[in-house]
Order: sequence, then C-alpha cells, then structure tokens
Amino acid sequence: MTMQAGIIGGTGKMGRLFVPVFERAGYDVLVSGRSTRLSAADLASSCELVIVSVPIRDTVRVIEEIAPILTKDQLLCDFTSLKVRPVEAMLKSKAHVIGLHPMFGPTVKSLKGQTIIVCPARAEETHLHAILSIFRSGGAACTITTPEQHDRMMAIVQGLTHYMTLCMADTVRRLGIDIRKTADFTSPVYQIELSVIGRLLAQDPGLYADILQMNPYVPEVLAACRESGEELAEIIRAQDPGLFRAFFEQDSRHFGEACAEGLVVTDALIESMVEK
Repeated sequence: MTMQAGIIGGTGKMGRLFVPVFERAGYDVLVSGRSTRLSAADLASSCELVIVSVPIRDTVRVIEEIAPILTKDQLLCDFTSLKVRPVEAMLKSKAHVIGLHPMFGPTVKSLKGQTIIVCPARAEETHLHAILSIFRSGGAACTITTPEQHDRMMAIVQGLTHYMTLCMADTVRRLGIDIRKTADFTSPVYQIELSVIGRLLAQDPGLYADILQMNPYVPEVLAACRESGEELAEIIRAQDPGLFRAFFEQDSRHFGEACAEGLVVTDALIESMVEK
C-alpha cells in the first residue's frame, strides 16, 4: 500500500520543491496551505509522514496545533532554519521526530550537491534510514547533528553571513553611493559581493529577520564580530603595517587549507563570469 506524506505549507516555494522528491520515493503526497481544501489537521490525522514547512515564526505554533493529533506510528519533521525550539515542540507529540533543514533556497533545480541537516530527536533506525535514503538518492549530502549544535552553527553560517551582507549594503546606502556608477570601477570580487547583496535584498525580509532575531546564539556571534571590526579599525587608524600583518596572518593560520581552496573556487567563479 502506498504511504502518504503530508507537507503542511506545501503550497509554498520550499514545500513545492520537495513534493516531487517524496513522490519519487513512492509517497502519495498531500499538501495544505492557506488556499487548500486540506488543513494541517487533515494531514496530521491521515499521513504516515508529516512535514511542517512554514515560516520560522509560525513553525512552533503550527506544530503545537497538530501535536495532539499525532500518534506513535507517525513520523514528524520540519524544514525550519532553526531547530531547538521546533524540535522541542515536536517532541511533545507522540510521533517519531526528525528535524530537517535544507541548506538551500527553493530556486535550486535539484537536490544534487546540496546539503540537508538532519536532527534525529526521537526516531527508530528505520525512520532515519528512510529519510536519509530519500535525500541521498537525489544527490544531497546529509549532515547528522543535534538541534543545539545546528543552531550554534547557523549563527555563523547564516547569522554572521547575512549580518555582514546587510552591513555592507547599508554602508553603501549611508554613503549615498550610486551602485550603477560603481560598475565602471568594479573588480571581480566586488561584483561577486554585489551579487550576494542583491540576492539577499531581492528576497523576503521576514525570513532574514527570523534567522537573525530568533536564533539565541546570534548575539554572541555579532558581539565577536563587532570586537573584530573595532580592532581592525584601530589597526587601520594606527597605520602600522606590522600590526595589520599580525592581524591578517593569525586569521590566515586559523583558516588553513581553506585559504587555498577559496582561491581555487573564486578563480573558477571569476573565470565563468568573464566567459559570459
């Protein structure tokens, strides 16, 4: 008999991306959303696999609404960018629980080469194997970790990255710089940075607000970032090449082989930009 997978929020971009993924794995996929006949409760009461794919700010509330409906024979997952609070909420149900976080946006063409974080909180080996097999068969790499470790890493991978990108964008705005005029002075690296800024600002600010404001580990990361900025600014004001070299080289040593790898990756990216 065909099993049913229900994606709550499945009419959204990320939900729609995963519908064919689970269909190829043999599931009959049902979705619920604001405009669908089926509700979140309908999916929770009828599907063996239930996945919550709603905005971060709504995730815990939706999980709490369906938790009383779920049974010990079901598997409950979520696609949220944070894991501690959603997993805690899912564990209040009777279902098996695996937290998930696709580390990519809904514009990717397939799972090939993408990373999905997997947080098995209360699941039998068969459940974990099934989920991993679905994603790995599509070419995704799966990182297994705890909700706490996930959120700490996301404070760097997402929090620090988005913070720095927004700071660069806001600096340019504060200086009154016309972005179009910088095109005549652009370097490949600046062009890459500008593309990252444009990509972020073209998307929903609510997503980035939640990633930065709702992760409890982001404040300590931003505090370290501010300390780094203040120290580097003081070194620049001092106009002492020795101080700058020491600052630079301690970071170079910390990044190690990633420095050479970064050169290779960005050289390839720059070359592809030139070819276009």
